Amino acid sequence: MELKESILELLRRAATDLSPDVEAAIRKARDKEDEGTPARNVFDTIIENVEMARKQSTPMCQDTGSLVFYIDFPVGDTEKKYRDAIEWAAKEATAKQYLRPNAVDPVTSKNSGNNVGVNAPYIHFHQWDKDEVRIRLLLKGGGSENVGTQYKLPHQPINAGRDLKGVRKVIIDAVTKAQGLGCAPGTLGVGIGGGRDTSYTLSKEQFFRKMGQRSERKELAELEVQLLEDLNKLEIGPMGFGGKTTVMDVFIAAQDRHPATFYVAISYNCWAFRRKSMTIKEGEVYYD
Repeated sequence: MELKESILELLRRAATDLSPDVEAAIRKARDKEDEGTPARNVFDTIIENVEMARKQSTPMCQDTGSLVFYIDFPVGDTEKKYRDAIEWAAKEATAKQYLRPNAVDPVTSKNSGNNVGVNAPYIHFHQWDKDEVRIRLLLKGGGSENVGTQYKLPHQPINAGRDLKGVRKVIIDAVTKAQGLGCAPGTLGVGIGGGRDTSYTLSKEQFFRKMGQRSERKELAELEVQLLEDLNKLEIGPMGFGGKTTVMDVFIAAQDRHPATFYVAISYNCWAFRRKSMTIKEGEVYYD
């Protein structure tokens, strides 16, 4: 299969086929709710929607998101061939209605109609020493993107200092302010440190971790578990109707910062947690 056709299939899978670990988390959350409650009914509807989207190969959400690619490729390979293949696949996926046209010029408000524009799709390139190619895709919805936020510690309104206690406080503050917006239950990606741009970049890359995959740093892993418990005690629930699951998981990563800054970027992903990956090795394509 040609590269462009393989990426088209990656787009189709991401938009129409919820990853097994995410679906399992949703079903587990559904089973925690009592029969007849609004939360239980919301989860039943979500699961029915997931099943129909997979069976009919149609988008699981009307907002198919912005296209964000992460490409790891061998030294000596060229970026252009991947960019050309991605742009072709984006146009084709839009024509086949796997994707909704979501690339809008902010100056003219004109929609390109094919998901291709300036920095759309957005592609992160990284060369590595392996002889294989890994392409990861995140379809990032606009509603969940709107409730993402960034804090600069210390944050006086809630007395959040420059430590992990302060990080915990701002994350809880962010989810409390989001309430049911962003199509809860959501998943959080948190980037600590870096600059304003790199903290957000780090936070979004955490969405490629599997549900339940804890940070390799003991302190951060403990904070992830603590926050998952604390946030679900808010009982905002699915779509804000109340319930036992407000957040399905929390992924936190840290990077070095400038002595004068301490940023915490919090990215939010809706229940339609659409991420897929593919690996090209010895001419064969493998999807995950």
